[in-house]
Amino acid sequence: MPWEKSFNEQEAIRNAMLVFWEKGYEATSIANLLESTGINRGSFYNAFGGKRQLFTLALEKYDGETRKPLLAELESLDNPTLAFKTLFNLLIQQAQDDTERKGCFLVNTSLEFKFHDLDVQNIVTKGFKEFEAFFRRGIEVSQARGEMPQTLNSSATAKTLFSLIVGIRILGRGVYDKSALKDITDQAMRLTT
Repeated sequence: MPWEKSFNEQEAIRNAMLVFWEKGYEATSIANLLESTGINRGSFYNAFGGKRQLFTLALEKYDGETRKPLLAELESLDNPTLAFKTLFNLLIQQAQDDTERKGCFLVNTSLEFKFHDLDVQNIVTKGFKEFEAFFRRGIEVSQARGEMPQTLNSSATAKTLFSLIVGIRILGRGVYDKSALKDITDQAMRLTT
């Protein structure tokens, strides 16, 4: 008789994602995952294979539900300067609202990059490269419209802007207050003028 799931797989992945996001991969135990997903050990292994596989699914879910739609929404503004400013201000607000100091799941995972398998490394690398490409495209569009200086190196500036995003995500977990994060944002915007 075939095995039938008695739980919502996407809901289980979401619940696991929240635990991994809060605790990190290493600090999350199978017991934590069983409790958060509400499924038994046998169902857990049948559905997901193990902790590593569930972590990969959770990270993909996070990336697909946060970074990808955010960048698409910002690009739809068709105003790169406004999109960049909106992004930086949004991240500052998210840091202020993040009472648990979880930060960004993708950035947090990058801090443990060498300890993860190739699947997880690829998710992080792809997400970061797409983020950098968002900045590069915006700079190039603005240069074509005469809104940003032609002397800007779009690739190098995009890397710098993205590194400031990562900095805000890390420092916004409690090290820097809103004023200090705003200083980073102001400097980021000066890079494009």
